[in-house]
Amino acid sequence: MTESRMRVLVTRPQAQARHSIRRLEELGHTALTAPMLAIEPTGTEPPDVDPAALILTSANAVPAAMAWHGRFGRLPVFAVGPRTARALQEGGFDRVISSAEGDGLGLARLISGQVRAGATLLHLAGRDRHTEPDRSLEAAGYAVTTWEVYAAEAAETLPEPVIAGLDAGEVDAVLHYSRRSAETLVTLAQTYGLSEALLGAAQICISAEAARGLSELGPARIAIANEPTEDAIFEALEGLAADAASRRARAPARPNARQGTIPTIPPLRNVKNDRPR
Repeated sequence: MTESRMRVLVTRPQAQARHSIRRLEELGHTALTAPMLAIEPTGTEPPDVDPAALILTSANAVPAAMAWHGRFGRLPVFAVGPRTARALQEGGFDRVISSAEGDGLGLARLISGQVRAGATLLHLAGRDRHTEPDRSLEAAGYAVTTWEVYAAEAAETLPEPVIAGLDAGEVDAVLHYSRRSAETLVTLAQTYGLSEALLGAAQICISAEAARGLSELGPARIAIANEPTEDAIFEALEGLAADAASRRARAPARPNARQGTIPTIPPLRNVKNDRPR
């Protein structure tokens, strides 16, 4: 069990959040949940193309790939990170290659090193998505066809327990798993007048790309996982918790000091200036 119990806000979609909440509770933390995105399958059929490989930039696209395993199961599949790759392997795909960089640009580099230029690639994606890896692959001569297999609808409200927790300064850390979910939380915090309260919590991000979703928040305390996995997010969280406990043990007692406060983390450099134009 962790040396410092915290109240941690989980922002990932509900189905995926259950696992994160369970892990937090096993570590002795209190979990709050505010899914910033609701994932809905589109139910569309794949385009009439004969791809050399599949591309998946989110684990949310895995159910569609599994539904069409009979057609695509023998193809190589390029996945944006280990979580998506693992889900594909569990779904019966044997030729899964994942990018350790955890972003679309890194995935484009991986593909260009393993698939012949000019080949057709089928990208299983959401309706709202980033320009990479498609832009870099098309610039390199690949024919990329997009199959929109899910929609991620942004939340329009915050749950009452989350509002109350932020307003009372009782949220110690927030876990971010995507740029869009981080952007959605920042927008809702502004709507509810809770931006300053959100700044009081440490922001723990699965990648630098996810952290860029916090660029409108202000001088946030941001920690980025060493690799784009949930295990790495929890390692970062536990490191901060242990550091907080150590600092409190060394510091003289202060009246009314709020328990569970995360130590200051330097703001992520260049986040504000590294947004797409």
